[in-house]
Amino acid sequence: MAVGSRPLVPSRLAPGGVAHGSRRTPTTVIGAYIVLTKPRIIELLLITTIPTMILAASGWPSTWLVAITLIGGTLSAGSANAVNMYVDRDIDALMERTQARPLVTGAIKPRNALIFALSLQVVAFGVLWSGANLLSAVLAFVAAAFYIGVYTIWLKRSSRQNIVIGGAAGAVPVLVGWSAVQNNITWTPIVLFVVMFLWTPPHFWALAVKYADDYRAADVPMLPSVVSMAETVRQMTLYTLALVVSTLVLLPVAGLGWIYGVAAVTLGAIFLGGTIALGRNPTPQASMRLFGFSITYVTLLFGAMSVDVFVEYGW
Repeated sequence: MAVGSRPLVPSRLAPGGVAHGSRRTPTTVIGAYIVLTKPRIIELLLITTIPTMILAASGWPSTWLVAITLIGGTLSAGSANAVNMYVDRDIDALMERTQARPLVTGAIKPRNALIFALSLQVVAFGVLWSGANLLSAVLAFVAAAFYIGVYTIWLKRSSRQNIVIGGAAGAVPVLVGWSAVQNNITWTPIVLFVVMFLWTPPHFWALAVKYADDYRAADVPMLPSVVSMAETVRQMTLYTLALVVSTLVLLPVAGLGWIYGVAAVTLGAIFLGGTIALGRNPTPQASMRLFGFSITYVTLLFGAMSVDVFVEYGW
């Protein structure tokens, strides 16, 4: 389905029909541009960036550097998300959970959205390069380009592995955070990247279970919309198991202690148990509970990593 091949339709989003990265129809132009950046997704990315910077600095890094990295990362991710909405405006009009997006409702013209998105990326690169270093700026740009080119334009509409491969873009913020502090990439940020890469499929598929009909209507082959629930849960379980293993690999690689170790084991067991439980009770409500916990999981895991660093180095 080519962009623009179907006419855009007015929003019919029911009250409360808000999900990952979407919001109710904004009432101002400024609000519409903010929605264009998908701020809820950006919040999730930043949850991993600050703890990674703490680990890289063996304590609290420069507050100025943290601010610069967060600003640059937010602008870069916001740019990629805005281009995603620009490209996907035709299928967004077909899915109930996305029909309130600004390019569907006509709150923002497509050309203006694209100019806004590209401008954000230019500013993001400049902020990271001047305030942190070139490596972090390049990594943020590569993540945005990968999300747009590989996930949005290529895989999203053509492969059931779309979120698996394309989700790599969402794992790059840990590399950006580390490189902003260290100006290099070592095994520790690589393992953190793997952790986030493996976390993304079960996290997003839990959401996609509820909205499988939406994806079918838009002819998007998200896994729960093209395979059975049993196969979806099987894939989610495998990725969750691999995720838990990768979080334990981080222990010796990053030199973390018992606080992180206990959190990784406990949270991993709950996540794995919740995924298995979804297979026994495959309902939209159960999938959304698991989706909500997946966010709690990554928040607490990275939070425990930060606490572990502060305790280890006497902060």
